[in-house]
Amino acid sequence: MSIMLGIDTGGTFTDAALVDERREILGAAKRLTTRHDLTIGIANAIDALPPEHLPAVTLVGLSTTLTTNSVVEGKGPPVCALLVGYDEQQVRASGLAELLGPEAIVMLDGGHDASGREARALDEEAARAAIMNWRDKVSAFAISATFSVRNPSHEIRLRELVQELSGNPVTCGHELASSLGAPRRATTVALNARMIAHVQQLIESVRSILHARRIEAPLMIVKGDGSLIDADAALQRPVGTVLSGPAASVLGACALSGLQDAIVADMGGTTTDIAIVRNGRPELGFDGALVGEWRPMVEAVRVYSIGLGGDSEVRFSGGEGIAVGPRRVVPLSLLASEHPEVLPSLRRQANSSPNASQLRFALRLQNDAALLRRLRSDEKLAWERLGHGPVNIEWVAAEDRTLARALARLERKGLAIYSGFTPTDAAHVLGLSSHWNSEAATLGARIWARQMRRLYGFGAWPDGDAEAPSRQIFDHVIDAISQKLIEAGLHEQGRLVVGQTDKLARMLTEMAMERHRDPTRPSVFSIQFAADTPVVAVGGPAASYYPEVAKGLRIGLYMPRFAEVANAVGAVLGKVCQRVHITIAQPVRDTFRVFAPDGPQDFRTLDEARACASALAAEEARALAQAAGAASVQLEFEEDENSVRNEIDGYVFFELRLTAVASGPPRQSVATPRPV
Repeated sequence: MSIMLGIDTGGTFTDAALVDERREILGAAKRLTTRHDLTIGIANAIDALPPEHLPAVTLVGLSTTLTTNSVVEGKGPPVCALLVGYDEQQVRASGLAELLGPEAIVMLDGGHDASGREARALDEEAARAAIMNWRDKVSAFAISATFSVRNPSHEIRLRELVQELSGNPVTCGHELASSLGAPRRATTVALNARMIAHVQQLIESVRSILHARRIEAPLMIVKGDGSLIDADAALQRPVGTVLSGPAASVLGACALSGLQDAIVADMGGTTTDIAIVRNGRPELGFDGALVGEWRPMVEAVRVYSIGLGGDSEVRFSGGEGIAVGPRRVVPLSLLASEHPEVLPSLRRQANSSPNASQLRFALRLQNDAALLRRLRSDEKLAWERLGHGPVNIEWVAAEDRTLARALARLERKGLAIYSGFTPTDAAHVLGLSSHWNSEAATLGARIWARQMRRLYGFGAWPDGDAEAPSRQIFDHVIDAISQKLIEAGLHEQGRLVVGQTDKLARMLTEMAMERHRDPTRPSVFSIQFAADTPVVAVGGPAASYYPEVAKGLRIGLYMPRFAEVANAVGAVLGKVCQRVHITIAQPVRDTFRVFAPDGPQDFRTLDEARACASALAAEEARALAQAAGAASVQLEFEEDENSVRNEIDGYVFFELRLTAVASGPPRQSVATPRPV
């Protein structure tokens, strides 16, 4: 019997599961993710599995939330964006200045028009100068040219120059998206370039561990649409792994619960991800997945992802009072569990006057070669200091301002992370969790409550009370989860714009929760959500929060066995699936233009153009599926035609989008017989 090994690497935990061909779980484990060296956390998780099954592993599936988290938190390695033919308005619309920094955007002359003809020649001299200037400062290059989906020649030439002059990884817009919309395509290609280092580090870590344990099975990664892709192929388009973790959790939740219709809610350390499943299949979004504030052009499971998790920072937020997330911090309960030497400092802070630096300890988060090379001398000293353990920010703010400022810059760059008070700590105070240090959580609640009262004038909790503020944070998280569930339901109906959905969901949540917390409150309304569609809650923190969410919204709740490792289970349940889109347009009467991968081709009839597009799309989709690790390939075609037919003009053709879908089971190695 073949056995599959699923691995999910999240911001806080790394999960592993062994699944046999009957989809039965033979073993599961959850261990802390070690961002500074991913191999440690992954190895710890694999080594906690039943060792007798490892020789029989024939497929390894990997999912991750690291790419999703990097988007939500707005952090990542430095990237240079080479934009060809863009104007200032398009750059502003793309949001690249906020994503990468304005200095990392290079605008070059060139580009094509909507028909695929060259609008201006590519300025290769300026391109060479930009590449030479940035090659040692960034981890990758992102290239996007106007109308490159109609003619990619300028992007292809720039890619050749980057490879010739720098050797850095490079990604092009036409490789990732087939839709028009230059600003969003630029954002997509920049996010893709930013993720290359994350995915490369993860793949190298997993491969080294598998090799050390003599597991020679193929390594696949879950894409955002729930399909699998060979690890090497994923490195070419890592943006496709955005929402990899949520997609895997949907597959795992359906398999573990056995439900065909459900709302899957996955709560991790950094994000909460919600997807609606009908007839056993999650809905796919082809207009781009919404991740944090960004909507890259990737085909993915339609997931509603927010920066709310067990490790989200609890902070003061002006008129709203308490806000949770989106920034991830190290829970104080986890900090003290791993570094008990911080407890004396927390005890002192609990008995001293409050200040904004309390509860803050800085730790190393991850090693990023490109970022480390660009550190200033004071930042290098701060990095070396973090190598010896957590640094008390309250102390350095008072005694060494230079070090404090350098640590703050390391945190903004994603190299370091702060500790803080989190929902996980509140759950420890309330007795809902106990796996880490409860004393640190209690001290943190008292210190945080005093900060809120005396620094910001918020809250009326008795001095020294840890439970009341923790209960208020708990209720806030319950409300936030409930609102997002209702938003997902409203979005499924497709009848409201985003602003209306948010306001209506907030109002409905308040009405439902007021009724739940005070059943004696009179109301002419009875709010019931998802009467026939239960919630399947998975993820580490879910057990602390979703029972209360279910009571408040009066919904069915499933928390299946192994729910805490649903992502790892789902990481091996997908199939390989590659889609290739080719557009046919009619620029003038009796001319049908196929926007082929190597440039436009014209035909006299639509049938000729369709035949050419079908052949090209099929060839590329089949090749992509085989490169992605499909053992066999089945082809299907989809068409989306934009045309009209009326009495005056008869049939008028505008555009046709032809899609070739190549799918098949992943290749597996030959199973090694297990010892009897």
